[in-house]
Amino acid sequence: MTTPLDFHNPYRHGFARVAVAVPRNRVADPVFNAAETVRMYREAAAKGAVLVAFPELGLSAYTCDDLFHQAALLDACEAALRTVVEASREVNAVAVVGLPLRVDHRLFNCAAAVAGGRVLGVFPKTYLPNYGEFYEARQFAAADSALATEIELFGQRVPFGTDLMLRARQMPLLKLHVEICEDVWVPIPPSSLAALAGATVLVNLSASNITIGKSAYRHQLVSLHSARCLAAYLYSSAGIGESTTDLAWDGQALIYESGEMLAESERFSNDSHMICADVDLEHLSRERMRQNSFGVSAQKHRAALQAWRTVDFDLEIPQPASRALLRKVERFPYVPADAAHRDERCHEVFNIQVQSLVQRMEAAGIKKLVIGVSGGLDSTHALLVCAKAVDRLGIPRANILGYTMPGFATSDRTLGQAHALMRTVGCTAQEIDIRPSCIQMLNDLGHPFKDGVPQYDITFENVQAGERTSHLFRLANHHGGIVVGTGDLSELALGWCTYGVGDHMSHYNVNASVPKTLIKHLVRWVAEKNEIGAEGSRVLEAIVDTEVSPELVPANAAGGPDAQAQPGQRTEDTIGPYELQDFHLYYTLRFGFRPTKVAYLAWQAWHDRTLGAWPDALHTERNEYGLAEIRRHLGTFLYRFFKTSQFKRTCVPNSPKVGSGGSLSPRGDWRAPSDSEAAVWMADLEGIPAEAPSAKG
Repeated sequence: MTTPLDFHNPYRHGFARVAVAVPRNRVADPVFNAAETVRMYREAAAKGAVLVAFPELGLSAYTCDDLFHQAALLDACEAALRTVVEASREVNAVAVVGLPLRVDHRLFNCAAAVAGGRVLGVFPKTYLPNYGEFYEARQFAAADSALATEIELFGQRVPFGTDLMLRARQMPLLKLHVEICEDVWVPIPPSSLAALAGATVLVNLSASNITIGKSAYRHQLVSLHSARCLAAYLYSSAGIGESTTDLAWDGQALIYESGEMLAESERFSNDSHMICADVDLEHLSRERMRQNSFGVSAQKHRAALQAWRTVDFDLEIPQPASRALLRKVERFPYVPADAAHRDERCHEVFNIQVQSLVQRMEAAGIKKLVIGVSGGLDSTHALLVCAKAVDRLGIPRANILGYTMPGFATSDRTLGQAHALMRTVGCTAQEIDIRPSCIQMLNDLGHPFKDGVPQYDITFENVQAGERTSHLFRLANHHGGIVVGTGDLSELALGWCTYGVGDHMSHYNVNASVPKTLIKHLVRWVAEKNEIGAEGSRVLEAIVDTEVSPELVPANAAGGPDAQAQPGQRTEDTIGPYELQDFHLYYTLRFGFRPTKVAYLAWQAWHDRTLGAWPDALHTERNEYGLAEIRRHLGTFLYRFFKTSQFKRTCVPNSPKVGSGGSLSPRGDWRAPSDSEAAVWMADLEGIPAEAPSAKG
């Protein structure tokens, strides 16, 4: 019986640690090169890696030129490969090394995959560059010219060809394919077919001399290819020790996953160097399952793919000593930590919202917008979107009809912020006290509050939410406008909205696919851009710093808009911290990960406030959460998301999707039954071990 992996082992959650090594080499000295290769091979395995890739022709050096036709060198290269094979008996990892090999009286530029004391397969280079500074066709034959599909090495029959994949029995999602340098620079790389055949990790043994601008081009090439193939891509290039007779070498190593860079090496190093990263094999598998066009592509090439060969091998799953995941996990997946990327994200999201509202107004022939302004985050951002939309249409901002509607729990702070915001934006501002109509409704219902009983139940709360929305819709009828919704993605995910005649409904909701954490940064971004003047920026900063609250239950029995200086209700006391719930939402909605994996990623991102980058060092509270807290709040999220809230999401207003993180519109990203159970997710939640909230790894 297999022993279950520790919760903190990345391999338990579908990750595999991979490495790219760039050894210092010597031209035409296979003994030295093999020794350095074995040293780095062992080093990578000691770090928990199950795969390490080395440069093209690394056992001989790439710059041997006509020395490749010297029998002594070729014999020494095969002996060097034997050295690596022997070392692999004691190393729990696959090494992919480059060397020249003689097959059927021809010489091939090859990559040999080695593990467990044997050569698993040999991949010859398909495309031999013979232009510019390259003359490979002078020494080597192209893969397509090979007749053999197997060769003999060290008394073993070894698969030979470009139609090979290597699969670890203990990690079936770890399926490898290898190509060599120029192979990825052509319109249809061999690895494209490998990915369609099932390979999840694509390895490129490259030499690649360095010239001006080439490093950036490598990044583009590897990024886009890994994205198209929905694969991890390991890229090496030759470094120190290669001949500089006419060329130079920078030793660049890259690891990408589905378009995202996980690791990059130092360039122009005078020493051997290595990079490691944990690639998410489950993520790659799920993306291929989700993007049905990937499967259609495989079907189109089905005849060719069926001829591919898979080599199975054994590989023990490592138990890394460190609990750290070797990849960056953003605390705020919707908000980039990097300032430049965050600015770009905010600019794009804001303009998507504005453009969508502009289109809706033009299509409907509407020139007036009706919006409820609470003095909180969501309505503030929606009002800013409205202002920019009417500006683009050349409509006066007075055509935005803003209403603040104090109820029984409205605080002085939010009421003042609402008025100040509307004043600085320049919309038509009005205040409607909804308490009289709420009291009438409560009287009609026979609610105890009519007799002075401070019963602040769900009916008491929803009467206020319903009255606000009812007023807004009738005001829109009266003035010939549309109601602009303000509720966000986080609230919709957690069911934190009043169904139907409540904040759930509007004519068009600009915020419905924007999560709370991103809205906070969007409002801050507008303030920093000084879009509505210095006074307006001060108002926006104050709104960002205000406690998130529905303001439906008063802090004291008296109630009233002047009864409390600050919001008395804290939304996060009920549904959990938005920053953590948005994390859970992203990995549940976008990737469909099981709760144990979501919790593992959340722990990696949130368990220590001193680790990793924060999106806003000046303003963001630097919280941290232990595994026990993560499990508790994730449980809240899962139950509300899967069990109690879908009926609200099945009926939502039109709203633009803004990000790849997804939306919850039944017409877009998310189609789910309103009466499903949460049992399977809650059962998986039990697999998260108890841990003190302050535990750090």
